[in-house]
Amino acid sequence: MTEDRQQAGLEWQTGIWNRISKLYESEIDRRFEPVVKNVIARAEIAANMRVMDLGTGTGAVAEEAAKHLGDRGQVLAIDLSQEMLDVASKRFAAKNISNVELKQGRAEDLPAESKSFDRILASLSFMYVIDRAAAVRELARCLRPGGRLVLAVWGGAENCDIVKFQQTAGEFAEAPPVPGVGPGALANPGPLLELLADNGIAAEVETETLEFEFSDFDSAWTALASVTTSQLSESLQVDAKAAVLATMYPDGDGPRVFRNLTQFVVGTLK
Repeated sequence: MTEDRQQAGLEWQTGIWNRISKLYESEIDRRFEPVVKNVIARAEIAANMRVMDLGTGTGAVAEEAAKHLGDRGQVLAIDLSQEMLDVASKRFAAKNISNVELKQGRAEDLPAESKSFDRILASLSFMYVIDRAAAVRELARCLRPGGRLVLAVWGGAENCDIVKFQQTAGEFAEAPPVPGVGPGALANPGPLLELLADNGIAAEVETETLEFEFSDFDSAWTALASVTTSQLSESLQVDAKAAVLATMYPDGDGPRVFRNLTQFVVGTLK
């Protein structure tokens, strides 16, 4: 992949997250709490550790991690989007959380010291990494020997309703500048496990089927569609909504439980 294409992909993604930062805070954070809880449980965080939250978004994982660290532990929360980081900063200030540092950055070039983290967490963010080989090298660089990695990624559309919803809507959008990123991009975690192993991180996949409730189609569309349809024209929005309704709500609009196979990649640096 050329450097120009990677840069275009980076700008495309940053634009999406900047546009939906406040929506993410109001509509998505509370619904994705089960994912956050599973990531934190698998991380086994102890007092005084140093933790990285990669793709922190509005800071939900960083907040939970910070609660386990005591007075001398610290979280470094990294995100592509300055708008997301601004929302996270306000969140931490409102809750008097002082042991989280925020930095803008990307997985392929982490703004962090080598061999300095006991835990690295990435909740539903690694699916959007453009150069996964470079990102895995960075994870291995930043982890301390014996340090633990926990990544949460969705399964495929066949067993992950949110991915099916987002991919159906996304069929009406232009193709992204880079291939192989987005919801469901790591439905097959095998290649990722190989990359991790090649960089000294022995990892395995644990799965949970988590449920997310929406009162009606409009609430689901508001919360989920922006990731893949944020720049659709008004007419294409109408077409995309009709397609998602037909696919996801065959019995008509109403309350719906989305069942998502969620994969937790848990690894340790040798």
